[in-house]
Amino acid sequence: MALIEVKDLRKTYVNDGVETPALRGVSFSIGKGEFVSIMGPSGSGKSTLLHILGFLDRQTSGVYKFNQKTIDGYSSDELAKLRNEKMGFVFQMFNLLPRTTVLDNVLLPLVYSGLEENQWEQKAAKAVEQVGLAHRMNHESSQLSGGEKQRVAIARALVNDAEVIFADEPTGNLDSKSGEVIMDTLQNLNKMGHTIVLITHETYTAEHSQRIIRLKDGLMESDTPVKNRRIANGHFTK
Repeated sequence: MALIEVKDLRKTYVNDGVETPALRGVSFSIGKGEFVSIMGPSGSGKSTLLHILGFLDRQTSGVYKFNQKTIDGYSSDELAKLRNEKMGFVFQMFNLLPRTTVLDNVLLPLVYSGLEENQWEQKAAKAVEQVGLAHRMNHESSQLSGGEKQRVAIARALVNDAEVIFADEPTGNLDSKSGEVIMDTLQNLNKMGHTIVLITHETYTAEHSQRIIRLKDGLMESDTPVKNRRIANGHFTK
């Protein structure tokens, strides 16, 4: 079953009467539990697409269905609630509070959830454990390495039991070894049933996914399966 489905998706920005098309008619679907990479050079439309898929922006025209329902059928408040409950976001710059512990950074999204406060700490601790950082639970995020910070960001994205995780260039600020740990973490979460949508310009990173959607000048250039998929320790699937 498709979790995400877009058809003839278009986005045009208007500034001082000048129209700039960012997406020119993109169509694809992503099934529940898939791991999909979206690639493209700067200006290809991948960031615009991420913002639309993550309910951070709306398309100019075309159809976007999430869980079989068009987003036009949701109010702004409903979209915000759905985004907090169903979606997690991981960004290149981590976006952590520096003088705050790992645990408190991770439980932050729970403040805006309907979960009882006495359950926040236990739920956040579980998410931290899922990314292998239980031993760093009470350290401030400023004391962590770049790779550890990104794993905290992934735990924060997970804490509300996100159905889909959007990862925007998650290895962009990391060395190759730390980047590999992050991609292994995302693969493990995918094995647990989370849908992963990865935005990247790196072929090496994209090869950890099951499919690669390539964009160019706001158009979809290709949508192909990854035949030799990278897995843990630099190995490939056959």
